[in-house]
This record gives sequence, C-alpha cells and structure tokens, in this order.
Amino acid sequence: MAHALASSIGGIKTAGDLVARMQLKKMRLPEAKAYVADRLGVGVFDLSDSTLMRTLREELDIGTVTAVPGVAKGLEAKARIAELLDIRINCVERLKRKTGLVREPALDSKRGRS
Repeated sequence: MAHALASSIGGIKTAGDLVARMQLKKMRLPEAKAYVADRLGVGVFDLSDSTLMRTLREELDIGTVTAVPGVAKGLEAKARIAELLDIRINCVERLKRKTGLVREPALDSKRGRS
C-alpha cells in the first residue's frame, strides 16, 4: 500500500492515463476529461480522486498501480480500456490478429487487388 500512496501524481493511480489516451486521439484536455468521466459514469472531479478511482478500476478490471490478485494487468487491462473508451490500441489489435480473434485482411486486398 505504501507504493500506491507514494507513486505517481495521477496516471494509473487515478484516471490520468485514460485522459492521456483520449488526448492522443486529438481531444483537448477538457473534452478528454468529460469523455472519460462519461464513459466511467463519474463526474469530472472524481477522475482525480485516487480512492474512488482505485475502487472503480478494480470494479471495471482496467488495472491498478499495484497488482491486486484477480484484477487485470498488462494487455488484459489495455484490452478492457480499449473497449471501455471505444478506441483502438495497437498492441491489443496486434494480439487479436496473432491469436486469431480478428482476421487479417487477405493479402490481395492489401495490395488493392480483387
């Protein structure tokens, strides 16, 4: 628990990583915060509440600062975040293709042939 209290000034401790992902999708900061808050079902001010966000992250299974038994980590958490925010995350898409969860387009269609 000491690590959870000492680490970060936002990021995965609250919702900073989720807001940053939306900013990478060309959203301005206020718009990104509002979008994430809406998708999580909380108010914008709740996004910076580390206690509330830790509980919510555990409930939604989207990863926490410190490992919690049974809660998603790594790519599993990223896949859940991609679904929750309705965005593409490259490593998640690559994993889906490699595991056969999503079919790759045929080689001919990549080259513009029919």
